[in-house]
Amino acid sequence: MNRKGISTSEDGDILANIHQMDWLDVGAGTHFKVLRLCETTGQWALYVHMAPGARFQAHRHEGNGQFFVTKGELIYDAGRATPGTYGFEPIFATHLDAHCEQETEMLFMGEGAVTYLHEDGSVDYVFNVQTLRDALESTVNS
Repeated sequence: MNRKGISTSEDGDILANIHQMDWLDVGAGTHFKVLRLCETTGQWALYVHMAPGARFQAHRHEGNGQFFVTKGELIYDAGRATPGTYGFEPIFATHLDAHCEQETEMLFMGEGAVTYLHEDGSVDYVFNVQTLRDALESTVNS
């Protein structure tokens, strides 16, 4: 899938320039720039923008996740991540509260799925490479 702001070499190198890419609106004040998707490994990389007050629904990581905050502050169960903070979220980490009070941006790299939960702990939906691919395709085809 060729997308604006991304170039790929014959050897598989990827250069993704966030300044040339469009935002994907995922609702609740959060937008993504999808940097990489791999349907073979289930890995994905996003540049994330959260408006003040944006919040992620309670969720469980089915694979590990890594992030690096570039602007603002991510506030979640493990603590407060300010600019320059790297975070690692192990497989099966569950986060009941993840939000920001100010405009926040970060690089997020995930492996596998993230399961989003209803308040009673039941599964609402599963977010993974296929979810991201489908969302990107729907914006290209609309």
